[in-house]
Amino acid sequence: MTLREARVDLDAIRHNVRTLLDAVGVPGMVVVKADGYGHGAVRVARAALEGGASGLGVADVTEALQLRAAGIEAPVLAWIHGAEADFDAAVAHNVELGVSSLEQLCRAADAGATVQLKTDTGLSRNGVAEDQLQAVFAEAARLERSTGLRVRGIWSHLANASLEDDLAQVAAFEAHVAAARAAGLHPEVLHLAATEGALRRPSARFDQVRFGIGVYGLSPLDGVRSADLGLRPAMELSAEIVAVRRVRAGRGVSYGYTYRTAGDTTLALVGIGYADGVPRQASNSGPVVVNGERFTVSGRIAMDQFIVDVGDAQVQAGDRAVLFGDPATGAPSADEWARAASTINYEIVTRIGPRVPRRYVP
Repeated sequence: MTLREARVDLDAIRHNVRTLLDAVGVPGMVVVKADGYGHGAVRVARAALEGGASGLGVADVTEALQLRAAGIEAPVLAWIHGAEADFDAAVAHNVELGVSSLEQLCRAADAGATVQLKTDTGLSRNGVAEDQLQAVFAEAARLERSTGLRVRGIWSHLANASLEDDLAQVAAFEAHVAAARAAGLHPEVLHLAATEGALRRPSARFDQVRFGIGVYGLSPLDGVRSADLGLRPAMELSAEIVAVRRVRAGRGVSYGYTYRTAGDTTLALVGIGYADGVPRQASNSGPVVVNGERFTVSGRIAMDQFIVDVGDAQVQAGDRAVLFGDPATGAPSADEWARAASTINYEIVTRIGPRVPRRYVP
């Protein structure tokens, strides 16, 4: 093993995709943006397709082209576009474009793209605004007749705020689809729900859903564990203990001395830090398992390292500290780290940086 390592279980990815598909009963696009939520986009994409995914979703064209460069030929949708986004390259590599404005629609038409129109049903991010829908739908229908543009789908995104809010978005989406059809569009695919909405809101499933965090074995539902959903966390993050020292009571630990030893004890230095994505906000609270025994980060997490007070446990340099993984193996969960850092499990896995090698099994 290397000093730092993120072990990614590809069979867990396959299992999670199959489990989610069985739960919702409609096709599922798997989202591999942000380098597969930190797990590695190419390897995750292949495993997801083996698990039954109908296509792939990414944030931008650059991410889509990376999948194509790796030889992945499955349908890919990209939906966040800067002013200089290369729509011609997307078309050349058969990448579908999520379109959120009239300007993007016209650029896509100039490139002869296949698009999926995103509408804003209430999340107030990207997506065609309510007061622009009629103009965009009418122009899209005209461009389909006069150019190489193809409108293959219409989609949106739930806010997952409350049952009432979600159902209002479902109703808004249905109205948007009706308006698009009235304008002369004939979308083949409609999708609104990501993992949480797909599991909780059957009326939001439409023709397909988009699976994100659930594919990686993490739960999007408050108070619901991965295991409760039949999912297996795919990433285990660990690092080597690089030094061990015995110290007296009252010894200050790490920057600021936010932790002082209560008695004579052993301090283990773990070779990973916030430069690798370990959240500094979890100082004095992040859980760690060493040789099957659970401890807590002691003092502030530094850029490349942190300390664990292991008491009288038999720990030596070269042992490994497991930060998070599958609780079924005895590892802490990404959810525990999220609580320690006052964030969400999505961020915990996605922020793991490139200095941490990914090791894929099987």
